[in-house]
Amino acid sequence: MNKPKMTYFEEEDILHLVISDDPESDSIELSPNITAELNDNGELIGIEILNANASFKI
Repeated sequence: MNKPKMTYFEEEDILHLVISDDPESDSIELSPNITAELNDNGELIGIEILNANASFKI
């Protein structure tokens, strides 16, 4: 497993956290803007947050 990597796509306002380089085989919507990405074994390999800027305003 590589070091976790976080990327923010400013134009789309998407935050993507990659935990593993395994290919994604499934995903689970945790909330309307947060998706957990899973590998073949059902292990968490990434998280995608839509409307990230609005989601984390305090």
